[in-house]
Amino acid sequence: ALPYCTHLVYGYAGIDAKTYRLKPLNEALDLDTGRGQYHAATALKSPFPSLKVYLSVGDYYDLTEKNTSEKYLKLLESDDSITAFVSSARALLKEYSFDGLDLAWQFPQPAPNQTIDHILESKGYAHRDGFTKLIRELGEAFDVDGLDLGYTIPPHVNESFFLDIEQLKDRLVYVNINAFDQNNQQRNPEKADYTAPIYGAPGRDPENNIDAKVKLWSSAGMPLDNIIVGIPTFGRGWKLVKGSGTTGVPPVRADGPSPVKSLSTYAGYYSFTEVCAILNDTTQGSMNKVHDPRYGPYAFRIPNENEENGIWLSYEDTESAANKARYVKKAGLGGIAVNDLADDDYLGR
Repeated sequence: ALPYCTHLVYGYAGIDAKTYRLKPLNEALDLDTGRGQYHAATALKSPFPSLKVYLSVGDYYDLTEKNTSEKYLKLLESDDSITAFVSSARALLKEYSFDGLDLAWQFPQPAPNQTIDHILESKGYAHRDGFTKLIRELGEAFDVDGLDLGYTIPPHVNESFFLDIEQLKDRLVYVNINAFDQNNQQRNPEKADYTAPIYGAPGRDPENNIDAKVKLWSSAGMPLDNIIVGIPTFGRGWKLVKGSGTTGVPPVRADGPSPVKSLSTYAGYYSFTEVCAILNDTTQGSMNKVHDPRYGPYAFRIPNENEENGIWLSYEDTESAANKARYVKKAGLGGIAVNDLADDDYLGR
């Protein structure tokens, strides 16, 4: 895949909850004292001289035990914590020859029908100001060494509350919009729906789609060629029951996530290898496949009389990925990010 890539992002590093320094999440895997994957990743620049390799911090891999983004917010509340993070990030990037840092910052993502005030109580916009300061200080420190700074925004983050885009746009070489998981089993266990639509489907939240996110960032001043659209290499599955009906047209009543498969570690999450296997498996009845260029593909199988084997699956395929590439090209955006290579189909289907 690398001959077709301009950037490779190694994920993920994390934040030390006591010192607020950037840290490897798996020293045995990442550092030279272990398997040395950091240097293995940056060494790929030798056969691919135009490739840039970034280190990403955050995402869901660095959540606390309570599954919150608390330490990511607390870091933004202290000048000393910001300074500690900036200095440690610069040192780690230089030590392992990374070209930049990708901030997959873990801001709170409210559940459906939950207000942001319910989560943050009295903090107001302090975290937005803190994040602006973090970006500014990272940018100033990185300029000395020619390091880049990018930002990956997960779904369901309230941009107007947490981000001053006008202040951020000139410091970021890109914003990567992870416009997937707009619906999943954790957020919507009883309703199966499109997870990564290009456009908003009728009756849905008008902000939960690629086009809306792109327009939000571009209208706030982010240059179009600095906007990246993230697409997934995984699918999301829900368990269908008798009350789900027979048409499969979303939104569909569901009973939580569909069962775990052989490769993934939790219910309803399937790598593309597993998606291909599910789509081609006829032992429990054939899957009905539907493709809508606006909202993406889905497949479903209604349950038997014992309410077994029912599944509704939203996923990405080559056709939907091509549709998104055409959207990106027509809009004049910077490109597409594939999230992530680990979930791609290693069998090449």
